[in-house]
Amino acid sequence: MTAGTIRKQLNDSPTARWTVLFIVATAMMMGYFVNDVMSPLETMLEQPTSQGGLGWTPADYGFFSGAGSFINVFLLMLFFSGIILDKMGIRFTGTLACSLMVTGTLVKYYAVATPPDGTLFGMPLSVITASAGFAIFGVGYEMTGISVSKAMVRWFTGHELAMAMGIQLAMARLGTAAALSVSAPIARHFTLSAPLLLSLALLIVGLLSFLVFCIMDRRLDSSHEPHESDKPSDNEEFRWSDIGTTLRSSGFWLITLFCVLFYSAVSPFLKFSTKLMVMKYGVDPDIAGFFSSVAPFGTILLTPLFGYVYDRYGRGVTLVISGALLLTMVHFGFALPMHDSSMALILMVVLSIGYSMAPAALWPCVPKIIPLKCLGTAYSMIFFIQNFGRAVIPMLVGRANEQDPTYTSSMLIFGCTALGAAAVAIAMLVVDRHKGYGLQQPNMTK
Repeated sequence: MTAGTIRKQLNDSPTARWTVLFIVATAMMMGYFVNDVMSPLETMLEQPTSQGGLGWTPADYGFFSGAGSFINVFLLMLFFSGIILDKMGIRFTGTLACSLMVTGTLVKYYAVATPPDGTLFGMPLSVITASAGFAIFGVGYEMTGISVSKAMVRWFTGHELAMAMGIQLAMARLGTAAALSVSAPIARHFTLSAPLLLSLALLIVGLLSFLVFCIMDRRLDSSHEPHESDKPSDNEEFRWSDIGTTLRSSGFWLITLFCVLFYSAVSPFLKFSTKLMVMKYGVDPDIAGFFSSVAPFGTILLTPLFGYVYDRYGRGVTLVISGALLLTMVHFGFALPMHDSSMALILMVVLSIGYSMAPAALWPCVPKIIPLKCLGTAYSMIFFIQNFGRAVIPMLVGRANEQDPTYTSSMLIFGCTALGAAAVAIAMLVVDRHKGYGLQQPNMTK
């Protein structure tokens, strides 16, 4: 039996594939939990120290919240993370990423549990220390994301790739939902630092899970070792010139532009949606958050479903176009002069369908355009560029809401952004027919 046959048998084993999925998705889920664990604690952090808080100001909390992207964006670490992944491999990069998440969270825990005295740059040292920890965590968090994505491609190509990515995304959003649900009650019943102590424990579990994956992934590689001819040739190894090849790909730029527009029409909208429900539709503030949560919770169920559809029947770009058009319809619907709360709920349900449909097909399209050897760099560049759009759109929407408190202008901004994403997706379909990427073909091979 040749090494190539052994490898094929390993890839064809459902037990091995789904075990790998559960392991790496667990590591990613823990990261998503920790990324949002401080969000429900803003009010407590801003309380005086005599009341158990840290005495932060809203500006201090805003600085801390943005710190998770400081190193990734301003020091280009998100870009370099992809290169590290492609040069050093999934096992090394993933272990490093999980370790950075643990280290950063340990620094955050220290800053909250035993806040240092004094100020620096006009801010309390506790803010600076916690922000430094969050920045370190942010490097590991984004690095883990691209490592897990590449692991999914490595183990599920030719099988249920889209469904696997959908399940991984669903587990990640469960981590976010859990953090938003349990963080504040834990802090109230114990101490302000207790949620971070729990975060440390969960990240250690995630790190240990990834080490188990490393053992399984090494077994996959070891099947090639007995035969020198089975080792990767030079043209299968990442080279710096591969970055230029990626940047010259029209398919890569279309996917990147779609991500910028599509996610700019979703993530920033969700941050404004709770207030929209209260101000325009008269929803009770106590349940307005439920209206907003319909979209992310809906994706937990629907994203794996649409992933299965793509794996089985194909039509990936069709799903992407449909998701963007549904999102466009939702935002233009919110711009209409209607104030019925039931209509708002219906629109949020439709948004959850579009928010599930497009990503479920989009991310599995990337490895059909970009070779595996430089896939990490491609994912990191997409995420890096995407961050700029998600930063600009909220600023435009904030100004629009000041000038037009009816939310009509801001919803038109979101609607036009989603419509632009749909136009890019249509262009993607045209390019796919010309280049033959196979984006409309099923992921599962017989």
